Amino acid sequence: MNMQKTEVDQRTVPATKIQFSAEDRAWIAERIQEVLASGQLTLGKYGVEFERQFAKFCGVPHAIAVNSGTSSLEIILRALGVEGKDVLVPTNTFFATAAAVVHAGGRPVLVDMDPESFGIKPEDIEKSLTPKTVGIIVVHIGGIVSRRIVELQELARRKGLWLVEDAAHAHGSSFNDVKAGAFGIASSFSFYPTKVMTSGEGGMIVTGDNRINEEARIYRDQGKASFTQNAHIRMGYNWRMSEPHAIIGLKHLERLPSMIADRQKMASVYDCRLKGIKNLTALTVPSGGRCNYYKYIAVLREARDRRALKTLLRGQYGVSLAGEVYEEPLHKQPVFEQYTIRPLPVAEEYCARHLCLPIFSGMEEQDVQQVITALRETIG
Repeated sequence: MNMQKTEVDQRTVPATKIQFSAEDRAWIAERIQEVLASGQLTLGKYGVEFERQFAKFCGVPHAIAVNSGTSSLEIILRALGVEGKDVLVPTNTFFATAAAVVHAGGRPVLVDMDPESFGIKPEDIEKSLTPKTVGIIVVHIGGIVSRRIVELQELARRKGLWLVEDAAHAHGSSFNDVKAGAFGIASSFSFYPTKVMTSGEGGMIVTGDNRINEEARIYRDQGKASFTQNAHIRMGYNWRMSEPHAIIGLKHLERLPSMIADRQKMASVYDCRLKGIKNLTALTVPSGGRCNYYKYIAVLREARDRRALKTLLRGQYGVSLAGEVYEEPLHKQPVFEQYTIRPLPVAEEYCARHLCLPIFSGMEEQDVQQVITALRETIG
């Protein structure tokens, strides 16, 4: 009887949670009603305002709203002309980072990971350069901007390459007061529902390059020279963001600083309490860095069966772990095996032995303590 009561009353800690207050939902609903009445459901004033505010937030001149983070990457790569060229891509990233290179006509060359940031490091970039290399994509895994980002910028400049940021995880993250999105020639953000902020579905390109800004606006709208004429001058696609999605994004962007502050507060509690768990070490944000904690990453001393561990934590402790970043490196995925030119052992090791702990806006300290208790009893 007591066991049944414990199971019923057990508090659950989700892996993540989307937060929209009643006030925010009312604001969004009112403006969606407005655009439904107007009939202009895409490329309207709310999309323009979302772009303006997001560019301002990142400290970059231009922002172009699109329908996903995946399409934002492909548009950037098409504008940069990667067809028949090589692009260096971290093997530790999501499918879309490398797939965007392929869809834009280029060849991704996969690079091993830096265990310090889960990103890439200049030494591995140097070893992976080919005669056809035109650029580098960096990914800010879990919202951490590597302390070596300036070295990567300098390496790209020295080699005559461009640098693009996949900042899908990094809304509001920074290093030395430079925001994620402002380090490369162009950057890609995702607003998928699991992200720190969301527009439901959607993505954003940010850039200081006037030509990329102009090309991106052409590509996102079926390659048309302008919204009002059917002169197709690029092989574009329907990559537009709708007005309802832009409205949702605008409100979440307004809330983003406070949502990040919530995550940072809980991360500081994790930082303190994880010190008592000898078999798990938190990934450290570099000095000068500011992390949005899209993920709170911790590394196991030894790899173990994460599926069994997740089942145990969820079933006995009411704790759900977030998805890994990433469970398998890209070179272990069948569709990308052909793009591996050398062994990538560091990524294989760290992809196999890390966890992403629950973290979200609105999380409470007792949630963190429940996670810590569960980890102490299952990992030690």
